[in-house]
Amino acid sequence: MAINLVTKYAPHVDEVFKVESKKSLLTNQDYDWTGAHSIKVYKVTTSPLNDYDRAGTADTDSRYGDITSLGATTQEMILSQDKAFTFAIDKMDQDETNQAMQASTALARQTREIIIPTVDAYVYGKMCTNAGTKPDALALTADNIYDQIIAAGKTLDDAEVPETGRFLVFNPDSYVLMKKCPDIIMETDIGNELRLQGVIGLIDGAKVFKVPSGRLPAGFGFLLGHPIATVAPTKLEDYKIHQDPPGISGSLVEGRIVYDAFVLNNKAKALYYQATV
Repeated sequence: MAINLVTKYAPHVDEVFKVESKKSLLTNQDYDWTGAHSIKVYKVTTSPLNDYDRAGTADTDSRYGDITSLGATTQEMILSQDKAFTFAIDKMDQDETNQAMQASTALARQTREIIIPTVDAYVYGKMCTNAGTKPDALALTADNIYDQIIAAGKTLDDAEVPETGRFLVFNPDSYVLMKKCPDIIMETDIGNELRLQGVIGLIDGAKVFKVPSGRLPAGFGFLLGHPIATVAPTKLEDYKIHQDPPGISGSLVEGRIVYDAFVLNNKAKALYYQATV
């Protein structure tokens, strides 16, 4: 005799794992795009030091030296990323999936799985492409990775980049190499507040972050830097849920985000990007 077995659907959705964005910890919001599509930042030159002509015998404009004019050029930062999405959820689809398809949870999922990774990948790509120091790509190993990190720190020191607030970004592959290196002693006794921000430890005073490879450029090795170098504005982040709009029996979800990332010319040396082969 045939038996019809019962199929039961659990009132849960099998969500995809996604890590939180660390972009806000690696960049800054020092400029305000409110009411503007672009911002120009001045770069003003300086004057060299001269030997003061105490006797007034030198053939110069004054005893202070020849008078020169300071130069002033600009770096224009124009927002280029204007992205949007939209989808609909029919009332019957929501009802007959045991409320698994709800507009609010679908919007949260869209933000977590699509928007955040897309913005992160764009910002990290800009930081690596426009880093002030980009040595030749090499094969990182457990034996040489610490030497490369030390070289990166020395480069930032020579550029007089602030020591406080530096960060060190690894992808999972380079993080494994770092863990295998016997010379690296990572300070893991950090406060709970830093852990909640995604900091997994400190190396030579720099906060260590691990970022998924999918959000980083191909051939990424590590990035040592300071948030002062990169401006990452989000001018508009607008999400809407329309209930029963014309032509749809259910929910219409729309979203738009306007953002960009800029490495300041005079602060590019605060980013050191090591690529791999």
